[in-house]
Amino acid sequence: MSYYQQAFDVTRLPSWKALQEHRDVMQNFNMRRTFQADPERFHEFSMSCCGLFLDYSKNLVTRETRDLLVSLAREAGLAEASRA
Repeated sequence: MSYYQQAFDVTRLPSWKALQEHRDVMQNFNMRRTFQADPERFHEFSMSCCGLFLDYSKNLVTRETRDLLVSLAREAGLAEASRA
């Protein structure tokens, strides 16, 4: 598929719908309680590579959020698009 030639509507994918449902579940997300419940959160939601450091532990994200985003990327063919 020529990704650069035609638009791809990810909002039609099942994984997008799952993310929308997950967003509704996350309405009561509380950062302070999340860090108290998971002392390893910073280590799990941060990474360092090639001299860059990314800390996304202080964002509205859980393990499930991350898994759903990875599923969306796979379903949308992100790896194939980046290779193209």
